[in-house]
Amino acid sequence: MSTAEEVYDALLGRVGEANPRPRIEPVRRLAELAGSPQLSFPVVQIAGTNGKTSTSRAVESLLRAHGLRTGLFTSPHLVDFTERFQVDGSPISGPRLAEAWSELQLPLEVVDAELEESGQGPITFFEALAVLAFTAFADAPVDVAVIEVGMGGEWDATNIVDAQVAVFTPIALDHTAILGPDIATIAQTKAGIIKPGSTVVSAAQDPAALAAIEAAAERTGSRVLVQGRDFRLADDRLAVGGRQIDVVGATGNAYDPAFVPLFGGHQAENVALAIAAVEAFLGGERPVPEEVLDEGLGQLTSPGRLQLIGTDPSVVVDAAHNPHGAEALARAFVESFRFSEVALIVGVLGEKDAAGVLAALAPLASRVILTTVDSPRAIDADRLAELAATALPGLPVEVEERLPDALDAARAWASTVEEGESRGVLVTGSVMLAGEAIAYSRDEGWGIA
Repeated sequence: MSTAEEVYDALLGRVGEANPRPRIEPVRRLAELAGSPQLSFPVVQIAGTNGKTSTSRAVESLLRAHGLRTGLFTSPHLVDFTERFQVDGSPISGPRLAEAWSELQLPLEVVDAELEESGQGPITFFEALAVLAFTAFADAPVDVAVIEVGMGGEWDATNIVDAQVAVFTPIALDHTAILGPDIATIAQTKAGIIKPGSTVVSAAQDPAALAAIEAAAERTGSRVLVQGRDFRLADDRLAVGGRQIDVVGATGNAYDPAFVPLFGGHQAENVALAIAAVEAFLGGERPVPEEVLDEGLGQLTSPGRLQLIGTDPSVVVDAAHNPHGAEALARAFVESFRFSEVALIVGVLGEKDAAGVLAALAPLASRVILTTVDSPRAIDADRLAELAATALPGLPVEVEERLPDALDAARAWASTVEEGESRGVLVTGSVMLAGEAIAYSRDEGWGIA
């Protein structure tokens, strides 16, 4: 067993990240006892509903291309736990992670005891995870950390950082049982990451979300830059292996056309947002040098987002897990891939709007196979089939309880095709399902992922 696996196993003994506690003081106390590592480096913090991870990766890549030593914290992971903690563009090593974890043992014991004495639950998986990331980045050390919010914002464990730049990807309905029933309420919670005197960089938003962000910025004396108003994606064209984009930054600079090796128009929007965020972090007065832009975008990857994991036949995975994300996926998939027919494999977690996800994906599907994500939080495939009867009227729906069986069935179907036609397979509905599919493709030696 590797040291990283030992750390992960220890964390799994705590309350899981799907059950966050709306509190932040215990996290601050834990970090304080660990030496407040989150104050050792400047931070770009990223909140939102969809596009957080892709935008975080783009910001990190651009800052690294600028010559800075970077830390990147994202969640959840697809296959390997160390994906969540990256230093200079690579997952942290097991020994480094174990060293940071050992530094937290005494602080964890103290805070857990204090919480028990006060009648509260101990530090959770994600609370410990966030402080572990900050400790690892302080030890590295890094020049800047790009921190993706786990859930919400105001009371998220990552929010003990003092972020110079707060970035908001599009805000939509998700985690409504925890964050609130409407976009305005959700946005108010997410806007809690804005720190006094910082710069706020936001994607185009629903008016209610933008109002919440701007109100929080006004309270904290923070400058607000909004996509479409203060910076914009001037043009976005399909290119071989990705997209060609033209961006006008928040500095007013019209950048030269840049190649982005990612699929989907939403990724072009994410990159435009990332460029504005990097401009803000670097002072907001000068554009990002063109050579930095070319290098940073040229090396950009976004695993689990319209990722081709197999050929002959083609198998694509995407981590879309709510209706807003599924709608973006449907648009991007049609634009990026030219299949005559598509087998859709879907698995969804219980707290998600499964019917909404299925309905958004319906236009893509010639055949639908429903499966159960390998998680106690998953919606059973038979229950998904009941929802599909309404969400996917007229489409043939099958159930395969295990993802490997679903993939085998879909690939066999996709391999049987008339001359001049093409069939593909799309696996989506959950980050965990995307990770399962990637891991299976590696085990089976498909040679892509």
